[in-house]
Amino acid sequence: MMCITKYFNLNRTLLLTIGLWPYQQSKLDRLRFIFFLGILITATLFQFTTFFSSKCTANFIVKVLSNALIFIIFVIHYTFFAINIETVKDLLTQLQYVYDEIKDECENAIVEKYNSNAKLYTKTLTAVSICGAFALIIAQLWSNIIDVILPINISQPHRLPIMTEYFVDQERYYILIFLHLNAAFCIGVAGMLSIGTLFIAYLEHICGLFKISSYRIKRAMRVNVLQNINPKNDVLIIEEIRCAVVIHRQAMKLSKALASKFQAMLFCLIATGVISLSLNLFQLFQIATNGDNVDEILILFVLVFISILYMFCANYLGQNLTNHNNYVFVSVYNVQWYLAPLCVQKIILFLLQKNSQEFTISVCGLFIASLEGFATLVKTSVSYFTVIYSVQ
Repeated sequence: MMCITKYFNLNRTLLLTIGLWPYQQSKLDRLRFIFFLGILITATLFQFTTFFSSKCTANFIVKVLSNALIFIIFVIHYTFFAINIETVKDLLTQLQYVYDEIKDECENAIVEKYNSNAKLYTKTLTAVSICGAFALIIAQLWSNIIDVILPINISQPHRLPIMTEYFVDQERYYILIFLHLNAAFCIGVAGMLSIGTLFIAYLEHICGLFKISSYRIKRAMRVNVLQNINPKNDVLIIEEIRCAVVIHRQAMKLSKALASKFQAMLFCLIATGVISLSLNLFQLFQIATNGDNVDEILILFVLVFISILYMFCANYLGQNLTNHNNYVFVSVYNVQWYLAPLCVQKIILFLLQKNSQEFTISVCGLFIASLEGFATLVKTSVSYFTVIYSVQ
């Protein structure tokens, strides 16, 4: 019997840091979650309070929303996952039941291979996230670092990278406000990283189930069995094809269940992400064109990079599932079905007919996760950016 949690040990460590590991919800974890969520929500609200104290011009609204929407994305991730934490536990438990039925050594090797892929993705994205967060903090402190290296006699006021209104003297309480905003950003990045890598690992294991289904079909139709047709081998072939179909259906069921439970979150992320990317592209282009506040270019560039990377990873996962499902039917096409008994050929024909409808992961029936979907999101964001730029 396989213990499913051992395959998600890295994800467990990441989720424990933000209090959202499904199998361990102590009072301390709940307090940590409430504390972190409070920091995220307050950091978001104090950006919108600037509308009460400043004149709301078009450029001002764009500047506030371009940063605030990033924090809204953080809050969406954090809250929706917490609401569905029991659903996540149930999905992992169902995957455990599937793995309990796997006895073949080759199938176990397939599971280990896809588990290694999931860990590689987790480690890579963790390194990228840490570097991105570190780069943003350095960009905010760059002017202070320059002042230490090349001191000047003129004192310069502290300037926050994000427009906020705390209704206090921001010059006096600059350090506290700076720590609050950066703590919220780091918590948000940690939440996106932890939740995103858990989904990546889960879907990688689903891809492994599709691969096992392909392996079972090839094993059922191996040449040495087909060349020695007898009633016993007929039953063996049919039973192994049945096992391949069962695990294939389980893989589709688990992936569809994940998409259906989190489709509200995914829909909100798509809408907010496209608008955020458009506004950040506009801000980046405007600063690069006018040459104002050049130190903000790195901050905006990192935010744009994070948005595009997240869109790509999410859509790549959907495309990867579709490709693995298609590979199952490619395996059916390539086996020597013509050597099989007539009853087996009829089963093969039925399997081929199932391939007439492509398996995809859709969000509310409006968006399909694929590389084409990624291109659509980026194209839509660029289109909105050009509209905003043309009407400024």
